[in-house]
Amino acid sequence: MFEPAGRAGAGSARRLCLVGASGMVGSALIEAACERGDARLIAVARGELALPQGARMEVLVGPVERWGELIAAARADVLVCALGTTMARAGSQEAFRAVDLALVLDCARAAREAGIDHMIVVSSVGAERGSRNFYLSVKGEMEEALGKLGFARLDIVRPGLLRGARGERRVLEALGQIAAPLADALVLHGGWRRFRSIRARDLARAILALAFEKARGRFVAEHDALRRMVQKTPL
Repeated sequence: MFEPAGRAGAGSARRLCLVGASGMVGSALIEAACERGDARLIAVARGELALPQGARMEVLVGPVERWGELIAAARADVLVCALGTTMARAGSQEAFRAVDLALVLDCARAAREAGIDHMIVVSSVGAERGSRNFYLSVKGEMEEALGKLGFARLDIVRPGLLRGARGERRVLEALGQIAAPLADALVLHGGWRRFRSIRARDLARAILALAFEKARGRFVAEHDALRRMVQKTPL
């Protein structure tokens, strides 16, 4: 475990505490942060991470039960939560909720207790607590609960299908990635634009841009808003 430095002061780099660093979005965020000199990542993870060459970041390692104290030790300005699993991997609805709801909320509460007042969370397009789709209903419940924790700024990121390489095999998602560019161009227009796919690396750039936003409140970013944020992140 690396020894964290003090919280960033005015005019210095933003310190981002990342949970979910081993997934597609987390990995893309690590790579994107290497391209910016004003964003410093501190990852909280269960085990050591395979970092890209040249990455300068801290990795705080410990079991999930210790994540609260590790988040506090990060002394971050922003909590970025890219946690998420699938029903197939979780094995049951209870196990799915344990990650996508309970663990997300535990991390968020730890961040608030540590004085972090800005959170960015990766949710899903179509998230709604009242949805008949279990996955989307849990995402909606998570969003609603986070809104009650008192963050000065809460950014809810709702991407469509993510395009990029995963460390695990997801057959249906892989097929969707193949078809996504054609569907984006030919089908998903008007009110359906929010369901368009996005590359994980572009989503990562959008998240980095959101980390530097100053306005207070609760903000939801879907496809078009995410594309605009991508343009605000320099390569």
